[in-house]
Amino acid sequence: MSIRKICRLICLLGLMLCSGTAPAHDSSMIFNHFKAERLEYEGNQGLHLFKWDVQNWTGNDEHKIWLKSEGDYSADQNLFGRADLQLLYSRNIDTFWDFQIGARRAIEPERTFDAVIGFQGLAPHFIEVDSALFINEKGNVLGRLTLGYELLLTQRLIFQPRVEINLAAKDIQNRSVKAGVTEFEAGFRLRYEIVREFAPYVGVDYVEEASLVAHQNSVRGVVGFRVWY
Repeated sequence: MSIRKICRLICLLGLMLCSGTAPAHDSSMIFNHFKAERLEYEGNQGLHLFKWDVQNWTGNDEHKIWLKSEGDYSADQNLFGRADLQLLYSRNIDTFWDFQIGARRAIEPERTFDAVIGFQGLAPHFIEVDSALFINEKGNVLGRLTLGYELLLTQRLIFQPRVEINLAAKDIQNRSVKAGVTEFEAGFRLRYEIVREFAPYVGVDYVEEASLVAHQNSVRGVVGFRVWY
């Protein structure tokens, strides 16, 4: 059975589990939550990118279906640098921790279907963790780890450090991917919550990228907004 068929079966199983009859108590109520964590412009003198990091979940305390999309678009080159869409079934396994499994459609740089296994939750000291392994039909294994933290300076002003690491288990020639850390991003955002559901922000990112053909790093200014409902 191919990875694509396995991904479809996993997603179907998640939908069935979430749609099943649940006991009549508050924790079984079905909710929906949308959050655009990042809708932003990021750039410097030689680089201009538009980035997004959007998530939506539907479910209850124990079972959820997640949709996640993350990527960037270069206005200068009129192309997407990295973009994907994930459909995940999420099961609560401990206080503040969910196990997630499902499928990813990698749109750029290569159009592939990947199986996804990951964990998402809140680590000690209130560090937000989002981790995932991506496995495709050719046996290539990629990983992504995102860490975030929110420090309230005032009731409306929030300082948010953030780190994202993308990894590859081995070289992938047709994608120019080099084994090891393929992208490292660290920075901060300072946002002001006009209302809790809408907050513009500014920030700075340091980004280091490594591939089979190049290794580069840069410092970029960031401006954007965060919205949820």
